[in-house]
Amino acid sequence: MRDELLTVPEAMARLKIGRSALYDLMRTRRLSSLTIGRARRIPAHALADYVQRYLEEAA
Repeated sequence: MRDELLTVPEAMARLKIGRSALYDLMRTRRLSSLTIGRARRIPAHALADYVQRYLEEAA
């Protein structure tokens, strides 16, 4: 299975949040990410995992 890696602006658009909020999620390790050289990438499945955990906590 091919995993899609998203840029910070793409992840921001999918979650509909700002840059600071996204970096805060990554800094606190609530959203997984990786660094390739100087570029930060977020696996698409990490967004789905984050949303699922958020919904479970809210229920």
